[in-house]
Amino acid sequence: MKELIAFDLDGTLAESKQPLEQDMGDALADLLTVAHVAVISGGDWPQFDKQVASRLPARADLSRLWLMPTTGTKLYTHRDGAWSPVYAELFDDGQKQQIFKAFDESLEATGFVPQETWGERIEDRGSQITFSALGQQAPVRAKEGWDPDFAKRRIIQADLRERLPGLSINMGGATSIDITREGVDKGYGLKKLRDASGIALDATMFIGDAIFPGGNDYPAKQIGLDTVRVRDPQETLSVIAAIVACQK
Repeated sequence: MKELIAFDLDGTLAESKQPLEQDMGDALADLLTVAHVAVISGGDWPQFDKQVASRLPARADLSRLWLMPTTGTKLYTHRDGAWSPVYAELFDDGQKQQIFKAFDESLEATGFVPQETWGERIEDRGSQITFSALGQQAPVRAKEGWDPDFAKRRIIQADLRERLPGLSINMGGATSIDITREGVDKGYGLKKLRDASGIALDATMFIGDAIFPGGNDYPAKQIGLDTVRVRDPQETLSVIAAIVACQK
C-alpha cells in the first residue's frame, strides 16, 4: 500500500501543455479516495491551474492533492476553498539577468534557431527559467518532431553548463531546458514534498514517461522511489485503475 502517488504531467497525465482529459480527471478523483496525489513538472502555476486544478471533478478531494510547479521549487495545496503556495524558492533579479544573457549567447553559439516558433521562447517562472525551443505555444506535433532523441538539447545543455556553473540545467518536456538552483531536479522536489507532507519516500510511488538515464523523471528513481514508466496518458489511466483496485 502506498500513501502517495506522484506523477509527471506532460506525456504522463496529459499531452504537452494540454488540459487533462475528462477521463483522467475522473481517474485522479478516484485515486484521491485511496491515496494522496502529487503532480510535479517544469511548468509554472498558471499552467498547472489550466492543465490540472481546473480540470478535476467537484467530487475530487483536493485536500489530498499536492501540486508542484517549476520542478518542485514551488508547492501549492488547497485549503479553505482556494489554492495557495506553501513555499517558492525564487531567483533574484541579478541571477535572472545572468541566465537570460547565457541563453542568448548559448543559442547563438550552438546555432539552433528553428524556422518557425510559436510564442515566447524563454520564460521567467520565478524559481525557474525555461527555454522552449519552438515557443511556449508550439503545437504538440511540431514539438514531438524537433528533438525526439534529445540530441539538440544535449548540445545546448552542455554549452549552458559551461556558462552557468553552480546552477542545475535539465531537459524537460519535448523541447524545453529548465534552469534552477544547483541540485534541483524532480528528486529534489520529491524530497521537499516528503518534508512538507510527512509522507516517507518508501510510502511514495512515482509515475512518469521519462524514467530512464538522462530523462527528467529519472531522479525519482535515483532517490529510491518505486517507479512506473508509462508510454502516454492512456497507459497512465490503466496504471491508476490498477492502483485504485489494489488499494481499496
